[in-house]
Amino acid sequence: MGLNEAAGYGTMGLTALVTGYIAASYGLRPAPFYLGIFYSIVGLLLSIALVRDTLEHAVLDARSRANAPADHSRASLANVFAETSWRNKTLFSVSQAGLVNNLNDGMSWGVFPLLFIANGVTLEGVGLIKAVYPIIWGVGQIVTGSMADRVGRKRLIVWGMLVQAAGHVVIGLGLDAPMVAGLVGSTLLGAGTAMVYPALLAAVSDVAHPSWRATSLGVYRFWRDLGYAVGALMAGVVAAFFGLVWAVHVAGMLTCLSGLLAWMCMAETFPRPRAIDTDTRVTP
Repeated sequence: MGLNEAAGYGTMGLTALVTGYIAASYGLRPAPFYLGIFYSIVGLLLSIALVRDTLEHAVLDARSRANAPADHSRASLANVFAETSWRNKTLFSVSQAGLVNNLNDGMSWGVFPLLFIANGVTLEGVGLIKAVYPIIWGVGQIVTGSMADRVGRKRLIVWGMLVQAAGHVVIGLGLDAPMVAGLVGSTLLGAGTAMVYPALLAAVSDVAHPSWRATSLGVYRFWRDLGYAVGALMAGVVAAFFGLVWAVHVAGMLTCLSGLLAWMCMAETFPRPRAIDTDTRVTP
């Protein structure tokens, strides 16, 4: 998980940096969009040529779990949705943490450029600040993915959310030196996100039976990626009424609460406790 996520988000960070320079040199459009068109074409070709189906691996994993109920293979989408969203406390904890994590990202893409430009940071500086966050997030997952296989998932998720909250505090309270606050805050946001991202996906995979794991991951990612929209809406509403800085403060408070909620409700899923099989049964 860490290596896969590192490849995606590391490249996102580099692209944020490159497009900042492209926009500064050639304008906001259309030049930066050419890079996205190129990525889409290359991604499609690589997927067609290199990706192989992995369903047989999941089938083999399911057969190896003699104590798992046979009706898992017929679990309905509605039941898996409920199990992942609220019935199972661990999956609920993971889903809400994923939503709030991406709320931060959705908020940052809209608020940070406006906030830093309003405080005197250049367009190139904004590109650098925005690049630091996903580069550290991406590269850091090479380390944190491995850590999650050694120290467990829960502590990385809880502490990762709290580190992200600290990043918001630095940015929100440090605008007397906006460039420094932006770089330090983005570093903390990137480090915290690197801690939680592979651990969240791994925790869902730990709990979900192989026969409905992809469905459960889809539900988790529904909640996680909904955070982009929630973050953008939250930032817009809060900024309209209270200003851009308060959008950062509110995101930080929500992130801290999310980490504490995961600490209170989530069970450690690695090594895989025997109780997990009986606690997460899904009926057809």
